[in-house]
Amino acid sequence: MLRNLWSLCVLLSLVTLVPALENGLARTPPMGWLAWERFRCNTDCKNDPDNCISDRLFRTMTDIVVAEGYAAVGYDYINVDDCWLEKERDSNGQLVPDRERFPYGMKSLSDYVHSKGLKFGIYEDYGNYTCAGYPGILGYLDVDAATFASWDVDYVKLDGCYSHPIDMDRGYPEFGFHLNQTGKHMIYSCSWPVYQIYAGMKPNYTAIAEHCNLWRNFDDIQDSWASVESIIDYYGNNQDVIVPIAGPGHWNDPDMLIIGNFGLSYEQSKTQMAIWAILAAPLLMSVDLRTIRPEYKAILQNKKIIAVDQDLLGIQGRRIYKVSDLKAKVSVPQHKGIEIWARPITPVYQTYYSYAIAFVNRRTDGTPSDVSVTLKELGLQYPGGYRVEDLYEDVDYGVLTPQTKIKVKVNPSGVVILRCNLNIDDVFRYTPYSPFNQVFKVRQNSFE
Repeated sequence: MLRNLWSLCVLLSLVTLVPALENGLARTPPMGWLAWERFRCNTDCKNDPDNCISDRLFRTMTDIVVAEGYAAVGYDYINVDDCWLEKERDSNGQLVPDRERFPYGMKSLSDYVHSKGLKFGIYEDYGNYTCAGYPGILGYLDVDAATFASWDVDYVKLDGCYSHPIDMDRGYPEFGFHLNQTGKHMIYSCSWPVYQIYAGMKPNYTAIAEHCNLWRNFDDIQDSWASVESIIDYYGNNQDVIVPIAGPGHWNDPDMLIIGNFGLSYEQSKTQMAIWAILAAPLLMSVDLRTIRPEYKAILQNKKIIAVDQDLLGIQGRRIYKVSDLKAKVSVPQHKGIEIWARPITPVYQTYYSYAIAFVNRRTDGTPSDVSVTLKELGLQYPGGYRVEDLYEDVDYGVLTPQTKIKVKVNPSGVVILRCNLNIDDVFRYTPYSPFNQVFKVRQNSFE
């Protein structure tokens, strides 16, 4: 009986959200490995054979994703990015993978990825050229869609270099149409809104969500904490526009996970993983899995945080509390520099949601900051209380009532992420009640 009620809860939650691209895919944010941020456009296989964009690199990463437990926790896409092509199409107008770096062709690589139980993704560009100067899809939309289908591609990322942003309102849906016409269901990742924003246009997010499974809104991520912070700020500052559009089948994409590379500390890496989970973001690792240190691997494989990211309600979280030095209204000085983010998750009961809560310390002054707040001040008001646990430290706080004050210690540029499950034992029921009336109404500069 409980299982049937839970299934009904999930189904009802999905059908009430914005209609997704009609390919039935990406009901939760995609997870996988992507080459770009770590390996960029390294095509020098003569002098750097281990790190160049090649068949060898992708087969190696495929093997590691399976052997080292990444696939077991949900990372199931292996995605090629730019620089895989020859500079010219063949005599039939078809795309050709670089003959030296991909000597067996993309169908062979796709077959290899599939043989390991994973899925295969590829990159192209809605323009005359890709960003790195390889052939784009303009003039060949139907041909390229058919080519990808013949290669058994599962995921297509379509960039937007060398094109006119004003044409994207027509062009991106047109290519999505051709993908669907092939009969092969492929996740469709768009760069549609970010190029229009760069051009001073206002993206039509309703149309974007109807035609794309995920889309980029902001700058490419770079291997630095400053880059991660700028993305976090963008998503917080623009949440009223972009949060309502996200949901099962259609996601805002803040770009890749750079955990385990060179630019983030251990604490900063934990923060990126936690905030990406709150944002219901695609989790696409871009790191050398051959050399990643164990503590960073553990962050990427944290099952409890992945469960937040993959929550079936598919509601993107929000920043509910922020204090700046100029606008601070909180009487407790140590709250300066602290942000609080919240995401509604399952289980739900009557008019109440469970929540993931992230406390982020934007300070860099070298000592942890203490934050003390009641659950009610965070907007968690279920009379029966919440079962609260820390998702990094495995601390179980037990059942806390809304009046209970919880104290967390947040390291500089670090995070504490809690899961607060409704304390219910009888039945999970879908609620039409909006989370905006709970946590999302907490004031930005002071607790209620």
